[in-house]
Amino acid sequence: MTASLQPLLNDELVVLRAPTQAWSSPSGAMGGAAIHGVYVSDVRLIRGLRVRIGDRDAEHLSTGTRGADSVRIESLLRHLDDRTPDPEVRLTLERTVDARGMVDTLTVRNRHEYSLTAPLVIELDLDATSMESVKLGHGPGDAPAVTVDGGVARWLGQSVTASVSSPDLGIEQTATGIRLTAELTIGPASATTVSWRLDADDAIGAVRGDSRPVPWSRPEVLAGDQRLSRWVDRALDDLDALRMTTAQHPEETFLAAGAPWFFTLFGRDSIWAARMMLPLGTELAGSTLRVLAGLQGTHHQPASAEEPGKIMHELRREALVIDDDITLPPLYYGTVDATPLFVCLLHDAWKWGLPDDEVRALLPHLEAALGWMRDDGDADGDGLLEYIDRSGHGLANQGWKDSGDSVQWRDGSLAEGPIALCEVQAYAYEAAMGGAALLEAFDRPGADEWRAWAARLREAFHAKFWITDASLAGALGPYPAIALDAQKRPVDTVTSNLGHLLGTGLLDAEQSALVAARLGSPELDSGYGLRTMSTDSTGYWPLSYHGGSVWTHDTAIAVLGLAREGHDEVASSLARGLLRAAEGFDYRMPELHSGDPVDVVTRPIPYPAACRPQAWSAASSVAVLTAALGLVPDAAAGTLASSPLLGLGSVAARGLRVGASTLDVGL
Repeated sequence: MTASLQPLLNDELVVLRAPTQAWSSPSGAMGGAAIHGVYVSDVRLIRGLRVRIGDRDAEHLSTGTRGADSVRIESLLRHLDDRTPDPEVRLTLERTVDARGMVDTLTVRNRHEYSLTAPLVIELDLDATSMESVKLGHGPGDAPAVTVDGGVARWLGQSVTASVSSPDLGIEQTATGIRLTAELTIGPASATTVSWRLDADDAIGAVRGDSRPVPWSRPEVLAGDQRLSRWVDRALDDLDALRMTTAQHPEETFLAAGAPWFFTLFGRDSIWAARMMLPLGTELAGSTLRVLAGLQGTHHQPASAEEPGKIMHELRREALVIDDDITLPPLYYGTVDATPLFVCLLHDAWKWGLPDDEVRALLPHLEAALGWMRDDGDADGDGLLEYIDRSGHGLANQGWKDSGDSVQWRDGSLAEGPIALCEVQAYAYEAAMGGAALLEAFDRPGADEWRAWAARLREAFHAKFWITDASLAGALGPYPAIALDAQKRPVDTVTSNLGHLLGTGLLDAEQSALVAARLGSPELDSGYGLRTMSTDSTGYWPLSYHGGSVWTHDTAIAVLGLAREGHDEVASSLARGLLRAAEGFDYRMPELHSGDPVDVVTRPIPYPAACRPQAWSAASSVAVLTAALGLVPDAAAGTLASSPLLGLGSVAARGLRVGASTLDVGL
């Protein structure tokens, strides 16, 4: 059965500038794949685009991106040419998107000493389908009603008004949309250019694009392995295009999670991306924190999972239907980790030089977040953070691995909630200690209380999470469970979640070494990054979303933690795996890719429905750079300490930032 399948993305071209994204074949044509189309604010407005010149299709030659929001596509028009070997008539399509829509510019070049004439016809199939419906694999509905008046075509759908206009082309209505036409004349040894533009406005959009200058520095990376500098360069272009604001607070920037499915605010994703970007400045972190503080929970609302002090999970323009059992409200709070990560980001931003007045303004939100960890986050009072969906229609799993089968036993059976994830305890410990440091530094009460709370959590983790059974642990020794289930039993699957424990202070030196050895094992290290689940688990599958695939950000977090705790060999191996993968994906790292091993496949295998670009995947390039340089900030002195990760060779960078200081490292 092939109905209602999620569209595949891996072979398609995307150009984007939030909240606009245009998906096509590499030739620029649209309609041959389910994802194809031009979307603004999660509504597809054009689903088909076909260009014919001289009653024939052009023959595609090459596609080259120029930043995330622009592409140049070269094609041949041999049917207009003579029969000599050299092509002398060619078509250039330049496609650019911005926050309001898209413009296509077509240029026909003629090398001959005589003029050419040919009809140009551009067919546009119009649409008004939600991204949610596209993701669910539903076919397009009826074409929206369109009017053509004064050389402009207009239509409306899903509360988005759209129009197509052109200074060069005639526009007429068709059964599926509109047709743009012109009779082209291309003089001898010259070129003719025409263009058309789509504009759109969302009346109910919760998020908007951000056209201001980027709030971070752009470092020059000097590395013996050029893959690192290439990855950083491409990633920063993608992050620029993922910048958004909320409709209520257009002055504050955050990074959308990823295109096409998650082109909006996600608490966890936006926090991790901003945290990884701190070596390039604190402005993004500060604005991300303020956006999330403005949406922080104040009441108990089971339908949306809102609770006092809790940080939100995702923000949509309308309710999101995932399947028959899961429907999320437009503002949804079903995440257990965003709240402690909010505190961690504030603490780290302070260390990197976020101005004191900005920190001080956020301290009431920090105190509310800490209070949530103690109260609603630990609903049963055992000193650990757990989650369970109380609404009956929310996410069953509420950590970063939020698919339904992400928390399973080694035999493949699913763990039952409430679930206490291992990495969430690490985030909570780090948040409590960092929060205590902030409270103390700013002369607010509670520092000692939170240090004592953190100590009790650490003690509980050491007592309850470690799996010591030799028949399970094997030669690598004891390891932390991915989670505790409803009966407080340690769930015994070996997973990448272990990497998030490092660098938080939760583990002692012996435990840290055990985790590092496990992360460096061939069961977890694929050679292209860290597998989400060990190959010795029954549930392992290299193309399972959270059960064997490799997530870039997940690996980068492990690399940072390993480097901070002195496990350079494993950190270097995982970092080199990411560089191999980056090269294989032309330095635009997707949301995730296959966990197939490097000694079996010569290139990383795509996860075919993975978002690309994805904010935390792109920001992981800066995380790997941070680990490679061994950066430790001293905001008070405006300096950076550096302890390089020797396994990656020589690495230096110009233009890093600590507070108001711009610094060079490794030169």
